[in-house]
Order: sequence, then structure tokens, then C-alpha cells
Amino acid sequence: MFNQFNLDPQLLKAIEALDYNAPTPVQAQAIPAALTGDDIMVCAQTGSGKTAAFLLPTIDKLIRNKAPNSATRVLVLAPTRELARQLFKQCELLTKFAPIEAGLITGGESFKFQAATFRKNPEIIISTPGRLIDHLGRKPTLMDDVEVLILDEADRMLDMGFAEDVMNIANKCKPDRQTMLFSATMNQKGIRHVIKQVLKDPVAITVDDINSKHDNIKQQVLLADDDQHKDRLLTWMLANETYRQCLIFSNTKAKTDELYHFLRYHKHKVGVLHGDMTQDERNHIMSRMQQGHVKVLVATDVASRGLDVKDIDLVVNFDLPRSADDYVHRIGRTGRAGEQGLAVSLVNHFEWNLKASIERYLKIELEVRKIKTLLGKYKGPKKLKSNGKPVGKKKKDVKKAAEKKAAIKARPGKPKKPRAPVAKHFGDGSAPFKRKSSS
Repeated sequence: MFNQFNLDPQLLKAIEALDYNAPTPVQAQAIPAALTGDDIMVCAQTGSGKTAAFLLPTIDKLIRNKAPNSATRVLVLAPTRELARQLFKQCELLTKFAPIEAGLITGGESFKFQAATFRKNPEIIISTPGRLIDHLGRKPTLMDDVEVLILDEADRMLDMGFAEDVMNIANKCKPDRQTMLFSATMNQKGIRHVIKQVLKDPVAITVDDINSKHDNIKQQVLLADDDQHKDRLLTWMLANETYRQCLIFSNTKAKTDELYHFLRYHKHKVGVLHGDMTQDERNHIMSRMQQGHVKVLVATDVASRGLDVKDIDLVVNFDLPRSADDYVHRIGRTGRAGEQGLAVSLVNHFEWNLKASIERYLKIELEVRKIKTLLGKYKGPKKLKSNGKPVGKKKKDVKKAAEKKAAIKARPGKPKKPRAPVAKHFGDGSAPFKRKSSS
């Protein structure tokens, strides 16, 4: 139970209202470490309860140690608007019975409105790095009083190129602050440098990393000939699988829009989410999704982080993601809070190597599924290497093919007729003007 952490009664009341029965493994380890005031770095999957793991000790600190004359005391950085909004909602629920205010700062909102948020002087600011850098450019002292800096999904922030922004923001906070870093992997390129620069002697906590098995998510592959074949496989699944809500991922905005219109034509309650939409449009579709008005959501990887919809029990990768990390975050949208989920990836011959890389990285073998009425010509490679990739042509075969091609070129053919000399003249038959000598 959460009573073991000796949290403030106002927090325990909020926990009871949210019906949190017992701490998750990441909460059980991170909360006591955070309450000591030490810097911590936590490796944990999405959906493991890490939001409460850093918000509960942080809010408890604000309640017990009041500072009425200070500016913002806590800064939470998140890589995407959707995740930042999700964190903000969770923060509001946990501070429901406490005199603590929070503010949300992300792209897509007007600077005037956000400046008013800063003027209200909330104890907690939840923000994306890019937009906060813009505000700090106008008013460099905004984060001078920050006592706790939290970096959520640090690996994703580095993926998105925010490393320099994060470092600049950290330098604007109090030097003696507490810093907490949460990441799905500690092997991300550059993360060690960020840890070294931003954290001080951090306590390392590893609950599970991105490579951990998702035992509650059934992972399958359907082989496809092309996108038209994928369309048929997708419509079959939506018609025959039992699911409450489905999330479909595509790699491009154009394909996402195309799938959205395709599924609307087939009378599905479908929505779309990608980076070209305005913030109001994104908020609207997420609200409709959470209310159950949208049963199928087609999205780019903008939805692979920070999308917390309890009823998603089917995830479809229409396009296989370009990295294993993205694959894990995509399928992590289902099978949350111990529930069962299904993740199906549609794979054509161009994507087989990506599939093999994902399996090798996660140390698993994806189940190849077949739909008898929709079997295509592509059956997968005939021979595989030890790494799961197709066996290529042997060097001898390549050499023979080159020799054969050279022999064909060397064969004597019909003698070519010499070309007639081309006269240099104008179309009317007159000769061109000669240049005068410079003598």
C-alpha cells in the first residue's frame, strides 16, 4: 500500500480517489529514492506507472516545504505534446486535494496565453523542450527557482534532437536542484553524456528496460505482397478481431491520411493523428478517442508516446517502424496495467530485414500468422542467415553472372554503319558568320 511511503494525507486521499491499490514495481523502488532528495535515473517501460513514481514524491515535497515567494519550483520535460498533456492531467488528479497548481507549456498554443500561465506562478510546469526554450529566450529567469527537474522519456527527447535544449534548460535551473531522469533504455546514443552533465551521483534503478518481454502482448506478423494486400488484411482484422479500440501506425503523414479516408469509406468510426494537425485538432481527436466515440485511430509515431487510452487492445503496424525502440513504444500502447493486448505487424518483402532486426534486438521470434482467405504470393525468404535476414547470392554466382555479361558484350555483332558527318549550318542553308580577327 502507498501508506508505507509516509506521504502527506492530501496525497493519500487523491491516491484513494484514483483507486490505486498497490504501488507498481517502478513506484516501489523510485518513490523512496526520490523522497531522500537524491538524483535518480530510472530505466522502465512505458505503461509501468512511472508518472506517479516521480509526481508523488515531488508533490509531497511541495506540500511539506512551502515557498510562497518563489516562482516555479518543479519542471517536468516531456518529448511530445501528447505526453506532456497526459502528464498534466495526471498531475491535476494527484493535486486535487492539495494547494498545488500546475501549468502546461507546449507548442500549438499562443505565447500570450502561455505568458499568462507563467504569471499565475504555478508550482509545477510541464513542458516540451522546444517551446520552453522559446519562452526562456524572451525571459531567461523563468526557471531560476526550480528545485526539481524531471526528464521523462529522455531517450525519446534525444531521438527527437532535444539534447542541446535539455542541457540549456537544465543550466537555467538552480544548481543545487534534484534531478530525476526516466528512460525506456540507458543505451540510447548520447544519454550517458546527458546523465553526466545534468545529474549528480544519481541512484540507478532498473525495473525493466525496452528489451524486456511483453508477456501480456501477443505479437504477430502477417506477410503481405504490397499496400493493396495490406489494405485487405487490415479490413479483415477490423471486421473479425474482437477489440474495444484499435491503434494503426503508419510511417508517413500522407499514408496516415490515405488510410483514414480508406477506413471512413468502409464505415469505420475512425480518427487520424499526425504532426501536421493543429493542437486543437489533436486535442479534439484525443478527447473523442478517450470518450469512446472513435474506435479506430490511424497515427504516425506521434502517438507512440504519451497516448494513454485504457481500451486499446489491438495495435496494427501497417508500416513496420524503422527502429526496434519505436516498435516497442508502439505496441506498448496496448497491454497496459496488466491487461492483454494484440499487436499485429503487416510485413512485405522490403520490411523483412526490419522484422529480423526487431526480433534480434528484443531476443524474440514474432509469430507468423496466416489468414487462409487472404494468402498472398510473398511467403518470406526461402533461406535465412543466423541473424534472421535472407541469404543473398553467393560470391561465385555473382562472379559467374558478371563473366556471362562480359562475354555477351564481347560477341561480334553486325558492323555499324559509319555516321554521316553533320554539317554545321543554319536551318536556311546559310553559313554562320565568321568572327573577325583581333589584328
